Amino acid sequence: MQTKRAGMRWFTPYLYVLPCVLLLGIFVYIPVVSNFYYSTLNFSAFSPTKTFVGLENYKTLLTDPVVRTALMNNIWYCIISVVCQVGLSLCIAAVLEDKLLRRVSTVLRTVYFMPTLISVTVIALLFSFVYHPKIGLINQGLKAIGLKSLTHAWTGSTDSAIFSVIAMSQWHAMGYTMMLFIVAIQGIPQDLYEAAEIDGAGRLRRFIHVTLPQVRETAFVTMVTTVTGAFLAFNDVYILTGGGPGDSSTTLAVYMYKNGFALDKMGYASVIAVVMFVICMLLALVQKVIFRTGKGD
Repeated sequence: MQTKRAGMRWFTPYLYVLPCVLLLGIFVYIPVVSNFYYSTLNFSAFSPTKTFVGLENYKTLLTDPVVRTALMNNIWYCIISVVCQVGLSLCIAAVLEDKLLRRVSTVLRTVYFMPTLISVTVIALLFSFVYHPKIGLINQGLKAIGLKSLTHAWTGSTDSAIFSVIAMSQWHAMGYTMMLFIVAIQGIPQDLYEAAEIDGAGRLRRFIHVTLPQVRETAFVTMVTTVTGAFLAFNDVYILTGGGPGDSSTTLAVYMYKNGFALDKMGYASVIAVVMFVICMLLALVQKVIFRTGKGD
C-alpha cells in the first residue's frame, strides 16, 4: 500500500537492495557453500582434476595433533581477548567517563586509542624488538630491576610464544572496543545516574546496576566480534612467530594458510575453514541466547 501511495511499482524496493544482495551472494554466501563442497575433495591449487574423497579429510582432521594445538591456542586467544577487550575495556571506559577524569579524559582516550591506528605489521615488528631475548625491552627492564632470573625467550619458547602474541594483540585492539563502550556510556541518560546517587549508590553500584544493563547491546556486539576475531586470528601470529617455534603458537587460520598455500593441500585447508566457520557461528548463536539482545526488559 505504501509503495502504491508513493507511485512506485511493487518491485521497486527490491531494486534498491539488489546490489547488496548480489555482492553478499558473490563474495560471501557462494564461497561459503563452495567451501563445503571443496572440503570433500583432494586437490592442489593448480591441479586440473579434483578427487572426491567424501569425509576422509574430516577423519584426518580429527586425528591431527596440530589441529588440537591450534584449537587450544584459539581458545586461549578467545578467553584472554574477552577478558581484556570486553571486560577490561568496559572498566577503562567507565573510569574515563567518570566526573573525576573529565578534564583529562580526552587526552587519555587518544592515548589508549592510538595503537588501533597503527598497522598490525608495524605492531608485530615493534614487539619483535620488545620480546627480543637479548636487547628486548622486557628482558632489559627485568635485568635493570634485579630480576634477571625472570628473563625469557618470549617468542622463542613453546610455552610462552602464543601468550606473547595474545598480549600484543590486546594492546593493539583494546582501544577500539574501549571507544565503543565510551560512546555507549555517553548515550546513557544522566537521570539514571543521578537517581542512583540520590538513593545512596556508590560508583561501583552505579556501574553494576546502571552502566552494565545499559551497555548490554554494545557488549554483545563487541563480544561477538572479539570471539570471532580470536578464532580467525592470523596476522598477529603469522607476522610475529609464524606459528612457531614448531607449531606451538599455530592457530587454525595459520594452519589453514600453511596447508593451502605452503603444502598445497587445498581440500584439507577447506576442512579447517569449515571448522572455523562452524565454531564462529555456534559461538555467535550461544552469545545471542545468553545476552538476549533485541528483547525488551
